[in-house]
Amino acid sequence: MNFLKFLSPFIFNVVGGFTPILLSLVLGVSPCNSAENIILKAGLLNHKIAVEDLDEFLETGEISSSLQPYQFLLTSEIQEVLSQNINIDPVIAEQFLNDIFKSDDGQRLLKQISQALPDSSSSELKEGLKLLLKQTNNFNFINFLRVYPQETLTIDLSKAAILGLKMNESFLHSRLINAQFKKGLKNSSNIEIQPKFDPTVSGQKSISIERNVLYDRSRNRYIALDIYTAKKTHGPLVVMSHGFASDRRFLRYLAKHLTSYGITVVSVEHPGSDIHALLKTATGINSSQILPSEEFIDRPQDISFVLNKLTLLNENTRKFKGKFNTQEVSIIGHSFGGYTALALGGASLDLKTLRSFCQKESPLKRSPADWLQCAAGELPYPQRNFQDNRIRQIIIFNPIIGELFGNNLSQIKVPTLILSASDDGITPTISHQLKPFQELSTEKYLIMAMGGTHMSVTDMNSMNSMMGQSTLVREIMGEKAEPVRRLVRGVSLAFIQQLTEEKSRYN
Repeated sequence: MNFLKFLSPFIFNVVGGFTPILLSLVLGVSPCNSAENIILKAGLLNHKIAVEDLDEFLETGEISSSLQPYQFLLTSEIQEVLSQNINIDPVIAEQFLNDIFKSDDGQRLLKQISQALPDSSSSELKEGLKLLLKQTNNFNFINFLRVYPQETLTIDLSKAAILGLKMNESFLHSRLINAQFKKGLKNSSNIEIQPKFDPTVSGQKSISIERNVLYDRSRNRYIALDIYTAKKTHGPLVVMSHGFASDRRFLRYLAKHLTSYGITVVSVEHPGSDIHALLKTATGINSSQILPSEEFIDRPQDISFVLNKLTLLNENTRKFKGKFNTQEVSIIGHSFGGYTALALGGASLDLKTLRSFCQKESPLKRSPADWLQCAAGELPYPQRNFQDNRIRQIIIFNPIIGELFGNNLSQIKVPTLILSASDDGITPTISHQLKPFQELSTEKYLIMAMGGTHMSVTDMNSMNSMMGQSTLVREIMGEKAEPVRRLVRGVSLAFIQQLTEEKSRYN
């Protein structure tokens, strides 16, 4: 889901954030003036502090005499958050703002922000945001204060604190349970598995990679594929579904690893929710269509269409004859691809429940994954089912689930493995993995990658992707994420081999 650098809806869910970052995004700017003082309001008490004292704290960590009453608040974590730079593409951000301010969500959002900034009206906030976007695409709190058009900025601390908690509620809940996970792991009796081989090491078979494009005439949709094959193949066909604003190379290292053991892998690129679709947003597409609701329908249909075509290639072409076991398919999905996999596995999309959630949930309380799932609420159905009986296993990493399926996850009857990351700020653990896992009634497995983030499972090359370069959430990628990728290689191979004659060896 390589989208945070560009999608301004998600600036309202800054992971580990604090209201000053929000303030830097919602107030007006002018090159002529700057704020010299901040009035912190708490009930009947008002306290004025100088901006230069706050600047010194952010630069050096030193707390001046005027800041002493707030020493308990001015931790190193707050220093880091206040100093954080946020990069947002101004074109897409402006499109989003123009769109959301016309919506009920936008009006509710402005009302909540105005309560934390009692001297700012909704019209000032809207105009200020537009001016700010024209100034720069690099935001931090001090830079904002330097261009704030009034001498004094008033912040209601109690309202701001409530606002900050709402902004981070789902991620905060996930972080709070991390301590319980760690405690449980520490107290549990560890069972060491010592196989005579290492499933994380590449197999012996040479790999062939072919790019292909299929055309679905009925939907006027071109679907690009990367096909990974070995000379001699066995086992199920593995199909990969990427996350929002990603591409078919998102798990290239895993595709190569599985193919080196003789397993054919086909990685699908979903037009309409891949990286190319997001980039089109900058050329004038309405921001409410950043994720078209139709993608919740088209994605599972993409996979079924590809399986139909691969069946024909398997039977009728010399090159791929016997390569595609489309009657036994293991599907691997990351993020939005996790939704795709579960839909194909048999869980009906429950749009009535989803719409109820999206109407009740404050926009500030939504995680990035919630913003995405609520896009499906525009579909004109109460429920939809995309079950494909060729799916025999499901592996999903950091999936978007939330309320998309309501109580329908029990409809899935095939073995399902979920990997969750404790520090995932995009698809928070509780609402998008733990609760859904509990609802599954099939054979199921849950892996928690402690300290992992949303992008930790993806290919090394994703470091240079939009998500990898994003400053809105902390991502652990590159060499630091190698333990997670190693885990993914070994566990995925062992899970998929349960459909082969190697089952007992990998059990």
